[in-house]
Amino acid sequence: MEAFLILEDGTVFSGTSIGSQREVISEIVFNTSMTGYLEVLTDPSYAGQAVVMTYPLIGNYGITSDMESGQPWPDGYIVRELSRMPSNFRCEGTIQEFLERHDIPGIAGIDTRALTRILREKGTMNGMITTDAGYSLPEILPKLAAYRTGDVVNRVTCREKIVRKGPGKRVALLDFGAKENIVKSLTKRGCEVVIYPAHTKAEEILADGPKGIMLSNGPGDPKECKDIIPQIKMLSESGVPMFAICLGHQLLALASGADTYKMKYGHRGGNHPVKDLETGRVYISSQNHGYVVDTENLDASVAVPAFVNVNDGTNEGLKYTGKPIFTVQFHPEACPGPQDSGYLFDKFLTMMGGNQ
Repeated sequence: MEAFLILEDGTVFSGTSIGSQREVISEIVFNTSMTGYLEVLTDPSYAGQAVVMTYPLIGNYGITSDMESGQPWPDGYIVRELSRMPSNFRCEGTIQEFLERHDIPGIAGIDTRALTRILREKGTMNGMITTDAGYSLPEILPKLAAYRTGDVVNRVTCREKIVRKGPGKRVALLDFGAKENIVKSLTKRGCEVVIYPAHTKAEEILADGPKGIMLSNGPGDPKECKDIIPQIKMLSESGVPMFAICLGHQLLALASGADTYKMKYGHRGGNHPVKDLETGRVYISSQNHGYVVDTENLDASVAVPAFVNVNDGTNEGLKYTGKPIFTVQFHPEACPGPQDSGYLFDKFLTMMGGNQ
């Protein structure tokens, strides 16, 4: 069946419908990863967005168990060519079947390179995926302009406290859309991980006696998390060592008086170089974010930049002054390098006094 992608600026792409045939409006973003499409599909940070995969052939190894959560989160999926006959000894099905099962609409057969150039030149914009050949641009464009992702953190967070047992230090993980690999990175180091819903009060977390606190990744504009930010401020003043990733990094910055802003088209992919400002070493990182911390007016008595993006100079991490807290914008739990920045979890354990 023919499908259409209609952008906020009036550009229309036509292709073939994949997955669900329902109509959806979403923010359109692009990811430059060549592999890892299943990790992208199951990353909660994509809630409220439709993902364009820039690599031209997607799905060649099918669906495997390499998931970052129990379900896919993007509103839509956009590819140049979808593999219909995947080949891998771990394959459990096709992307087409996966999208259909989870009611996610998509479109294949469009020029994703041209689409990506539009998003890079004009910036991230909203769009609609539809199979209605009789669509009306005058009716659709105002709807696209009005779309907002809203409170997507509340959509992706866990609903109750979850405990992952371990023999070592107890780590409180505040779940804003946490990827499974964050939990695995801690449990394989022996930690007991207690996962809390995003809106849990700081008093409850501290009452459980964690030796360390992690703030996870997640979707959306950090400034939408108005009731979460004061709780993070209380946690940051507790003296308990903290490590924050992606959205958690942005929320902690806001809680500390810094500012964030929306990027033109964000960083999404598995090959972003980041530089450690203390050692000068560059790491290959996995990233997925559309907002960034503004370090131009950052008070050095609060925090100082710890990492910077080599491509565009934007902030990729902070070290908090006089506190056992550090944060990163990229994903050290992912494996693009393949394990370049996994040492940051070891650093976190050291801050907690080791895992004995």
